[in-house]
This record gives sequence, structure tokens and C-alpha cells, in this order.
Amino acid sequence: MSVSDHSNITILKEIAELLNEETDLIPMLRGALTKFLNGTNFETGWIFFINEKGKSKLVAHENLPEALTFNSCQHLKKGGCWCVSRYRNHELEKASNIIECQRIEAAIEANIGDNANITHHATVPLQSGEERFGILNVASPNTVSYTEEELELLESVAFQMGSAIKRINLTKQEQEIALVQERNRLARDLHDSVNQLLFSVALTARAGIEMSEQQEIKETFKEIQQLTQSALTEMRALIWQLRPKGLESGLIEAIKAYAEMLNIKLTVNVSGVIQFPSRVEETLFRITQEALNNVRKHAGVQEAIIYITVTSTDILFVIKDEGRGFVIDPKLRLPSIGLQSIKDRAIAIGGTVDWVSQIGKGTELLIRLPY
Repeated sequence: MSVSDHSNITILKEIAELLNEETDLIPMLRGALTKFLNGTNFETGWIFFINEKGKSKLVAHENLPEALTFNSCQHLKKGGCWCVSRYRNHELEKASNIIECQRIEAAIEANIGDNANITHHATVPLQSGEERFGILNVASPNTVSYTEEELELLESVAFQMGSAIKRINLTKQEQEIALVQERNRLARDLHDSVNQLLFSVALTARAGIEMSEQQEIKETFKEIQQLTQSALTEMRALIWQLRPKGLESGLIEAIKAYAEMLNIKLTVNVSGVIQFPSRVEETLFRITQEALNNVRKHAGVQEAIIYITVTSTDILFVIKDEGRGFVIDPKLRLPSIGLQSIKDRAIAIGGTVDWVSQIGKGTELLIRLPY
């Protein structure tokens, strides 16, 4: 066994150990990339995830030259390139030399920093079996072509990364299934115990109103009935949030059913095809729940309008009411937990939230989500 072979085996062993220990996807990829660069002649690298629609996203990079890190890696994130195009067309099946890279060339031509003599790179798909995730690119200064040995090592590392990505994705799916099961259990418990108890209290209060002759006692029972009815509505909304009914029939039907449960007259206008990944669909449903709850609790009206516009890359989701509105001091926190929750949910999948509101002129909530 040559010194080179022994060195490669050591690199692969160290990377395998790291990939097996890590449970967070992006830190795992960064760590594996760093180990690979430290143990080889390659000096820089970056990873794109590419979704089913061919949209690429820069998820990790190490030791990039100034020209490529300029403005948050502007030139790596935008524009076309041979490696991504080949990947989209299923023409990139193994580690390959790139004859030219449009993104690197654009960064050099822009003259926005030192490119550290990085002009060409090697590329390899990240996959596990038939499942594909993206590409790994690595480069060295003053190098336009990489050796077969270097490409074979790169392919071995990419195979390890692909297997680790699939493992983490499967683990996340198992966690999501467990979370759904726990939500369902809690929803059943709330429905069978607290919900039934509140319903019994409401019936008792109504009986008390009918049986009592003294007006003060009648008023007391009426107040108990109203409070119990309000608590029942809150409980049903909570059960819906734990176990949303109707998503199997589509997002729009689920939203309409939830609004009906809250006694809100809802108008929904859709432009584009409603067909989202499950995570995006649930995020939209949860955001709508929070927004409709805010309308019921704070707007002082029982009507709302939703506009959904779907493009090839984004979803624009607008929820509008003609209620009492609000004013926010930009230095203070958001006025409700519901608004904060909406913002957190959107940001969690790379989206943005904005709103327009004036006292007495209602509120317009604007959510933009990538998919």
C-alpha cells in the first residue's frame, strides 16, 4: 500500500467517524468538508442542495477566496453554471473535472476581490441510491484539471456524505412521525376529558338559568355559560392546532373548515396551482390558524379575506381584515404571541412576514414563503 493510499484511507475513516457522530445536517457537512480539505491538496469547497425543481441553494462552504465570499457569496448563489445544469439533466453521475465555471468567471470579471488563483473546480453529485440531494464542489489554486486519484477520493467522500444526509433525513422523518403521534394522543385526551367536562359545565349552567327564579342567580349562570362557551371554542381551536382535520382534503378546505369553526366568514382567492411540499403546507395552515385566531380575538370583526398567489419559486399569502387594527412601536416586541408565532414559523422555512395596519382601518398580513 502506498503512502497516498494510506493517507486516503485515514481521511475517509476520519470523515466517516464525523458523519456518524453528527446529528445536525449543516454542521455535519461543514465538518466533513473541512476534514477533506485539510487532508488533501484541495483548498476550498462548497456544497449546493438542489431540489426536485432544480433550484439550487448554497448550504455550506469552507475557505472560499475573497472573490467568492463577496456580498454573502453573491456570485456562487446566482447565475448559471455547468455543474448544476449537468446535475439537473441527470448527466452528472460521478466526480468530474469542470472545464469552465461561469460563477467563478463572473466573480473574477467583477473584480470584487482576490480569487486566490481559483479558476476551475471538480464536482460530484451527493446521492444515496436513487435519491439525490445536490453537489459538492472543490478546488485548488492554479489547477485546471484534477487527477483520477483525486476524483476517486472525492467520489468516496461524496458517497459517505450522501449516505449521512439520507440517514439524517430519515431520522427527521421519524421524529416528525413521533411528534404527530404525540399531538394526536394529546388531542384525543383533551377532547375526551377537558372538552367533555366543559360541555357538561355549559349544560349545567343552562339548566341553572332555566331552574332559577332569582335574576341575580340567572345572570351568574349566564356568565358561567358564556365563559364556558368561550373556553370550549378555545379548546376546539387548540385541538385543531394539535391535530388539524381536513389537510388530507387540501389546504384550502382545511382553512375554510377552521374559519367556520371560529364563526369567521372567510373569502379565499387563489392564483396559481396549490401543490406544496407537506412542510410548506403545514406551515401555511399553522400561520392561517394563528392569523384567524388573531382576527377573532383582536380585530373585533367576524370576516376576513385570504389571497394566495403561487409563482414558480414563491408563495405570497395575504390575510386581510377590516377590524380595529393596531400600531407597533418598532423598538418594542410584537403585540401578540400569535404574530410572533407567525413570524417564527415563516422564518423557519426561509420566508418573510410583513404587515400593514392602522387603527380603525384593519390589518393586512403579508407572508412570502419559498418552496
